[in-house]
Amino acid sequence: MILDLPRFLAAERPYWTELEAALDRVEGEPGRRPTLAEIKTLHYLYQRASADLAKFATFSSEPETRRYLESLVARAYAEIHETREARRRVNVWRWLARELPQTFRRHVRAFWLAVAITLAGAAFGVLALRIDPEAKSVIMPFKGLMGSPSERVAREEHAKVDKMRGVKTTFAAELMTHNTQVAITTLALGMTWGVGTILVLFYNGVTLGAVSADYVQSGQSSFLMGWLMPHGAAEIPAILIASQAGLILAGALIGWGTSVSRGERLRAVSRDVLTLVLGMALLLVWAGIVESFFSQYHEPVVPYALKIAFGAVELVALAVYLGRSGASTP
Repeated sequence: MILDLPRFLAAERPYWTELEAALDRVEGEPGRRPTLAEIKTLHYLYQRASADLAKFATFSSEPETRRYLESLVARAYAEIHETREARRRVNVWRWLARELPQTFRRHVRAFWLAVAITLAGAAFGVLALRIDPEAKSVIMPFKGLMGSPSERVAREEHAKVDKMRGVKTTFAAELMTHNTQVAITTLALGMTWGVGTILVLFYNGVTLGAVSADYVQSGQSSFLMGWLMPHGAAEIPAILIASQAGLILAGALIGWGTSVSRGERLRAVSRDVLTLVLGMALLLVWAGIVESFFSQYHEPVVPYALKIAFGAVELVALAVYLGRSGASTP
């Protein structure tokens, strides 16, 4: 077969360039799930490049072009036939730096919905305590919150004995276990078409709002912020992310405006839900450590300003990480 080489290169090179760009996207974002159209396009370009390589094999005048085409076909073959899961299991850094924040941003509307429901619950909790102070016995989740905030602060600040001595590790483990159970429950309740997730979110907001209002009304705002900020900067977002995953699950179950089967919708979001759950778990581990080793110490041992600043730094760092990490650079 006689091949017009210049004409052949001019006609086929755009397809090679397109294939190279597609491979760069796939390799650069391993956590992204390609669409069916993208998979078909990649397969077509791979087949075309393979056929071009077979035609090009007899030419010795273009060794660099031949090597480029061989490399391109090899990359495409690897992406189409390789089992990516084995590579993902060991690439923890890529998952942490790219896949987790990208997944969060891909479903950020569900996160903001969780935030809105929590704030609505907090507003209800504040209002309920203002209207009926006796509601405190119903709203507060722990006995330690039933008494006077001023009396509790006085006890904490004048304590002569380190109440956490010898129990920090045990307490941290208990916190991690309890908070993880709450978060997983919130996620699992997404299977109730989101109703259970919404109710848990609202109740958590009610509790948070009532506790905050109780301490602010007693003039203990500094204690409240110093107590909650260090671990709450990770714990509260973790619960919200678990709720985000629950709402994603609910959306897949409901399937507004789509003809795709329920099973396919659930499979489509399963990896994203798992990614968010793992991210939530990491945050709760950190929150448990901070609460046990830092949050439980108050003035004069640890200044409230230092604790508040620590929590603010955590919150800003988390917001930057989730909002910017793994973003494509122009």
